[in-house]
Amino acid sequence: MSTGLEVADIFRRHGDAYRRAHEGRLGRTERRVMSAIVACRTAALGGHVEACDDCGATRIAYNSCRNRHCPKCQGLARAQWLAARQAELLPIPYFHVVFTLPPAAATIAFQNKAVVYAILMRTAAETLSTVAADPRHLRAELGITAVLHTWGQTLQHHPHVHCVVSGGGPSLDGKRWVACRKDFFLPVQVLSRLFRRLFLAEMHKAFNAGSLVFCGDLAKLAHPVSFARQLDALRRLDWVVYAKPPFGGPEQVLAYLGRYTHRVAIANSRLLALDEGSVRFAWKDYRHGGHTKVMALEAGEFIRRFLLHTLPDGFHRIRHYGFLANGARTERLGRCRGLLDMALPSVGAESPGAHDAHDRKLTWRDFAICPTCGGAMQRVAIVPRSPVSPVRCDTS
Repeated sequence: MSTGLEVADIFRRHGDAYRRAHEGRLGRTERRVMSAIVACRTAALGGHVEACDDCGATRIAYNSCRNRHCPKCQGLARAQWLAARQAELLPIPYFHVVFTLPPAAATIAFQNKAVVYAILMRTAAETLSTVAADPRHLRAELGITAVLHTWGQTLQHHPHVHCVVSGGGPSLDGKRWVACRKDFFLPVQVLSRLFRRLFLAEMHKAFNAGSLVFCGDLAKLAHPVSFARQLDALRRLDWVVYAKPPFGGPEQVLAYLGRYTHRVAIANSRLLALDEGSVRFAWKDYRHGGHTKVMALEAGEFIRRFLLHTLPDGFHRIRHYGFLANGARTERLGRCRGLLDMALPSVGAESPGAHDAHDRKLTWRDFAICPTCGGAMQRVAIVPRSPVSPVRCDTS
């Protein structure tokens, strides 16, 4: 049951103290995220008056900040994105594969988010594509959707990539469809070793190109010998690649993507209490059977952990590879449908958008439901925003 507590409430009550305590160390992105979440759906951003068509009830609906880190701003974006993905799903099994960075690599990633997160996503996809193309395995091209997450259940920094992968693909010559075995995707030991090799090779290239920076406890890694030793240490570790059982069908794939693609570090629904400067929230202990537990953090520590997961401006945390790559996705999907003996979509059809079950495009109105009778709310007046707003929208 929701307590009504929000991340915004924690920022309002303790954000100023946190800013003062971290003066000079709090980045522009983090400050903007805090300001956006506090202002979200308040008079600071303006809004409109809505009236119910059925019972006449009215309310003020304030605008959302549209910041991708905000727990309240993902509904419409998620619905629109999922509708586009629904049009791309094929009637085949899909697998869920997770690539995780070891802690020593994660600390480097935190100081070099844009560079290392991109390497993580790229090498995870390259690993899947390379093993799938190997003659000892599928000899096929896969379709891959990769989603970056940087958090664990307790909000610690834990960068990993969730990949939803087609259970097969076109043969390398493009003449036939090659399917995976029903309950087996690709060998995880092979995947983990190749992932480790590709990631460390990319890190070596980034270091030689001067793309990595190091400070604080990692400052010594700026020296080539120290960095080489760190890579050697990482090379000796077993890297974690986890392949889950295949999804039951396209509907399960969509349900999964709906939970993961537009998720933020912590949902408001997990917040339990804010008492005497302490935040209590629910978390699942997956190391001990997935049992739900309660954690209490000092408010400043909660804010620090939340802000660990802000992404660089313009960084794309959802990416597509293989026959789902953005460049020729429509053409490649058409080939896949042909190989699977599916009817090709009609020429000139409308490009995928967000639609409901009756093929009607989704808009903000689908989320404007009367809290009194459940009727449809309609805009009847505009509420101007406050004269000065510190918020810059971030929809990337």
